[in-house]
Amino acid sequence: MAGAAEDVRLLFGAGVRAALEAWPALQIAVENGFGGVHSQEKAEWLGGAVEDYFIANADLELEEIEDFLGELMTTEFDTVVEDGSLPQVSQQLQTMFHHFQKGDGAALQEMTSHINQKKCKVTATPLKTAKETDVAEDDVDSVEEMEVTATNDGATTDGVCPQSQPSDPDSQTIKEEDIVEDGWTIVRRKK
Repeated sequence: MAGAAEDVRLLFGAGVRAALEAWPALQIAVENGFGGVHSQEKAEWLGGAVEDYFIANADLELEEIEDFLGELMTTEFDTVVEDGSLPQVSQQLQTMFHHFQKGDGAALQEMTSHINQKKCKVTATPLKTAKETDVAEDDVDSVEEMEVTATNDGATTDGVCPQSQPSDPDSQTIKEEDIVEDGWTIVRRKK
């Protein structure tokens, strides 16, 4: 009987780690080193800490799980999660823990494989600017763009968020189109 309980505990731990590894907020924090030079080690430690938290507290409410995860992200990765993913990840973990408490290893295994199939790798890389592509600087203003790539099951989706292009870079006066609705003024560099 102890062997079956140990197997279910291992499945629960694997499920917790899969849920955390699939969490885009944690992926971005680790990839960009928000937790310092040891961000990857902190992410691995986080899986064990969350697992131990559930084992030590058998009757956790969803809000308690959200608070715990949010606090860990803030203290360990200096990251405030505001993308709405915290309740989703907390719900997944709570569901896994209920399966663990029932000893339902098959459901844990199914949830873990489902999470692994849906896992999306999130990366952010800068695109080349006009300078880097050998276009004369007089012809085109340098515009920085960020390409966000998400991969799922080997498929890649690219999204580019371009900045608006200036209409007349030689103009030294403020035009009406340079003043946006919220009162900000677009400042352009001199040639």
